[in-house]
Amino acid sequence: MLSWSASIAVAASLAVNVWASPVMPHSPDFSDAPTAPLQTQSAPADPSVLPSQTATSDPSAPSSPSDSSGQTLPSDRIAPSDLVAPSEQVAPSEESSVLVDSLRFATFNVSMFRNSEGALATELKNGSSVQGKAVAEIIQRTQPDVVLLNEFDYDATDESARVFANEYLGVSQGNQPAASYPFIYTAASNTGVQSGADLNGDGEVGGPQDAYGFGSFPGQYGMVLYSKYPIDTTNVRTFQKLKWSAMPDNLMPVEFYGALAAKTLRLPSKSLWDVPLLVNGKTVHVIASHPTPPAFDGPEERNVRRNHDEIRLIKDYVTGGKAASYITDDKGVAGGLKQDASFVILGDLNAQPQSSAAIDALREDARVQDPSPASAGAIKASGNGALMGDFLNPINSSAVVQLALAATSTAQFSQGPMRVDYVLPSRDAEVKDAGVFWPGPSEAASSALQTSSGKNVSDHHLVWVDIALPFGT
Repeated sequence: MLSWSASIAVAASLAVNVWASPVMPHSPDFSDAPTAPLQTQSAPADPSVLPSQTATSDPSAPSSPSDSSGQTLPSDRIAPSDLVAPSEQVAPSEESSVLVDSLRFATFNVSMFRNSEGALATELKNGSSVQGKAVAEIIQRTQPDVVLLNEFDYDATDESARVFANEYLGVSQGNQPAASYPFIYTAASNTGVQSGADLNGDGEVGGPQDAYGFGSFPGQYGMVLYSKYPIDTTNVRTFQKLKWSAMPDNLMPVEFYGALAAKTLRLPSKSLWDVPLLVNGKTVHVIASHPTPPAFDGPEERNVRRNHDEIRLIKDYVTGGKAASYITDDKGVAGGLKQDASFVILGDLNAQPQSSAAIDALREDARVQDPSPASAGAIKASGNGALMGDFLNPINSSAVVQLALAATSTAQFSQGPMRVDYVLPSRDAEVKDAGVFWPGPSEAASSALQTSSGKNVSDHHLVWVDIALPFGT
């Protein structure tokens, strides 16, 4: 496990490398959620895994494999193989044949939301989306085994998720090795699903702010999970329809919403997923979500409060037992994870350490560990102030702690760099490495942060954590 002190040491070494580099330009704003509480759409009754593509080559690759273009990959990663016709869904009892000594989990808010329903699916056709190619290149550069994408519009046909896997991730972008993900999970989101109530108090019913999660259409700002390991479809759990009022001691501003609306309002602004993966004979639960940003509200702080309780929901769920007794999934099954369950929490949680009591409580939970991934680009984006202070005498200065906080930022908003994206494994996981794909301005890879048209790929950066296999050793 990487300790907080180790994170500080990493941050200090990164600082040396970026000290003299020019400041890196960034422009995106905090556009996760436009102007109010996030709302969303009605989900399919029985979300399922999407069989994507299967590999033709033997995944038992040599220690330094190369892809079809002859590029050498790191010794602990497997070369992706050429894609062929879609496979049948793999049964939950089958295991992945990927043989490596570590498993890379990643989360990436890709900002691939569009203004109208079906627009993303149309744009992605024929592999011609400029942003889609740029997002795929970043994923190919980091080669995660499991990756959650936030702000990827959901459509009921799952067309966007499949096309992105086949025509973007499965095709080399920027001379990077293609990435094959045979298993895909996506499901409906609360965003854009009308509540039938006046949730924003403007005297009218309808529109993005009156949906269960902020959104112009059902599925806007959705999620999709790509995996190289089989998904136990029978035991997937979703919590899209969980009522906010079900949480004991919740922070919902009932006076603002009114008693009737307060009874029907859902807690997840998008959804909460528990997606079990079958990893070499062991089940590892991916806990995926994207809580509402704690902003875009009024003195009632409805979004601040909802963000807090959405993150608390994650904590209660992984804690299990009495803490999770109020939690009921969309199939009516109650309770949280078992005490011995292995898991990895993924997502843009829209909360900063030391600024959110909920995220601090989750990171410090007895069942959770925080590897605190860092990057040189985050330090540089924080400005020269992050590189100044009494680093030789940290007891007399907060400079070292502030540097570590700057180094772990994962997003760049108009307010400045922030850490809002997380990969948090259970305590039984042995963390081998962790990082944020945010290259410093002097690094060649920094060119991947912008599209071919010169725009930033996203206002967030991909976060990854490597966990030793077998998981739980």
